[in-house]
Amino acid sequence: MSEIDNLQNADGTEKHSQTIHSNNEDDTIKTEEASSDSENIQTSDVENIPVENKDSEGHDELLNEIDDSNAEDSEDEGNKDRHTIEFKEYDKMSLEALAVELERLVKNEKVQAIKKQVDAIKIEFNSQFNDLLEEKKADFISDGGNEIDFFYTTPFQKQFVNACKEYRNKLQEHRKNLDQNLKQNLANKLEIIEEIKGLINVEENINTTYKHFKELQERWRKTGPIPRDKYNNAWNSYHHHVEMFYDFLHLNRDLRDLDFKHNLELKVKIIERAEELAQDTDIMRAFRELQELHKMWKEELGPVDREHREAIWERFKSATKIINDKRQSYYQEIDKSYEKNLDIKLDIINKINEINSQETKSHGAWQNKIKAIEALRNDFFNAGKVPMKVNESTWAKFKTAVRTFNRQKNAFYKGLKKDQFTNLQKKLELIKIAEDNKDSDDIEVTTALMKKIQNDWKKVGHVPRKDSDKIWNQFKAACNHFFDRIHASRNAENKESNDAFNKKQELLEVLKSLKLTTDKEKDLETIKEYINQWNTIGRVPNDKRYIEGKYSKVLDDLFSNLKMDKDELEMIKFENKLEDLNNSDNNKNLDNERSFISKKIDDIKGQINQLENNLQFFTNVDEDNPVVKEVLNNIENHKDELKLWKKKLSKIKELY
Repeated sequence: MSEIDNLQNADGTEKHSQTIHSNNEDDTIKTEEASSDSENIQTSDVENIPVENKDSEGHDELLNEIDDSNAEDSEDEGNKDRHTIEFKEYDKMSLEALAVELERLVKNEKVQAIKKQVDAIKIEFNSQFNDLLEEKKADFISDGGNEIDFFYTTPFQKQFVNACKEYRNKLQEHRKNLDQNLKQNLANKLEIIEEIKGLINVEENINTTYKHFKELQERWRKTGPIPRDKYNNAWNSYHHHVEMFYDFLHLNRDLRDLDFKHNLELKVKIIERAEELAQDTDIMRAFRELQELHKMWKEELGPVDREHREAIWERFKSATKIINDKRQSYYQEIDKSYEKNLDIKLDIINKINEINSQETKSHGAWQNKIKAIEALRNDFFNAGKVPMKVNESTWAKFKTAVRTFNRQKNAFYKGLKKDQFTNLQKKLELIKIAEDNKDSDDIEVTTALMKKIQNDWKKVGHVPRKDSDKIWNQFKAACNHFFDRIHASRNAENKESNDAFNKKQELLEVLKSLKLTTDKEKDLETIKEYINQWNTIGRVPNDKRYIEGKYSKVLDDLFSNLKMDKDELEMIKFENKLEDLNNSDNNKNLDNERSFISKKIDDIKGQINQLENNLQFFTNVDEDNPVVKEVLNNIENHKDELKLWKKKLSKIKELY
């Protein structure tokens, strides 16, 4: 890929990165100072090559941060993906959600890019599971169990453990393969440095030597990643000997000046882009793209004429500082909001501790406390992030406060066995009422009675655990028996909708067994005929609307077997979908579909505009350039897609 291609591709789409890179071409040693002992510098001495420091301490820290991050990306290009993978609010996720998220990450993302997410998920899952384990253990003991016999697990735990194992295996395999490649690539790059050193003072035609030099530069660019701890030193050595070669080219100044001019032009473009980014309101996007620009400056481009070096670097550094200052201000504002969140969370923890200090002796009072704690827990999770330096300590205080509450609650309910027996008798009486009236024909009176005893059931309170499921199933069965009779009666009264369901069920079986011919037009006409039949049958009962989903799936299968134009087929499916939406009781469904299509059209237009804007960076590039052709093809594809969505919008407007 050419330098200008790289410049265009530095789109900075990552939104969450907090690291970036930049490189000063003058950070290499001056050739005047080193030329006298150039022959004595060995590639094994890479780490001993001095680096000139021209920056303030604060800016040096930024450049070092940039270098470190680029070194990490260089070691394994998959590391770049870590900037784009979302870091979710794992403390708000359930055990099941955490296990599913870990499994998704391990399956779909590059293993080297998800360490931060995996570590956070592990901490949160283990914390939640330990709390759950403690609660279940307390319940087990309160029901008379022996602590030594306690055992508890969930399907989510097994899913989580398997995902962790798969992650470890993938990471080990990745590191094994990567280590071998990194060592070989480093050896190749050191060999290239040696060959560049060997070009100086060689007795051959200077044009031949220059051609050889350009081939070595291309080999350097194409060589894969190397260990991150060798990255900067290897590049410093490489850049040092490249500059020495250009000094050697004083015998053929035209060749050297041509390269210097080319590098200057591209570096000016990089500077101009950096200055544009300095005005960008999306700070993190600008910072990520700046990192790419610095990487291009350092890795893709060679030196410029010495009279321009200081000026262009200072200009580039100035733009870098503006962006970094904006980033620091951005983080300072975030920290202010995080401090407010910290105050809120500490206040919530104090409220939980206050509740813990209150003596409670009744079941009703405990139920109120449980609701209050649950509300405070939700408030805590919704309060937002706190400063990183106090995140763990704040979380520990919260968990301790909640754990104290749970222990007090469990201790209270251990003494409720007598009350639980009384509650059991009350619920048995409610079961008897339900069973005595489940076959009553006085629908109005019995419905009110059944609803009342269901509410009474909720108010009774806990019963012994060994009886809980049994009596609940008995009570639920009696209530369901009565209400199922009501539903059956209502269904009988709605014979028309039931008949419609039966007819649609029969038609669905016909569609399932429909055999298509090789005549596309004939098959399409046949399918449309069945669609018309379906639409004229009428509506089915609300509790049997699921048949519409089965019908849509069968139609999709039939359409997929037709060798039709993709857009035409899509419109047929869409028209069928509109028919279903239009016949729905909820008019919002049609409105939502129209809103979705309008938004989709706006999104595609935005993508087309962005691609057309990107082409402006290729003003001096031939249209046959692969990158340009790809952008043009993308624009045409988006325009075709836009036409289809506009057809859909036009079709849905006809229904209003």
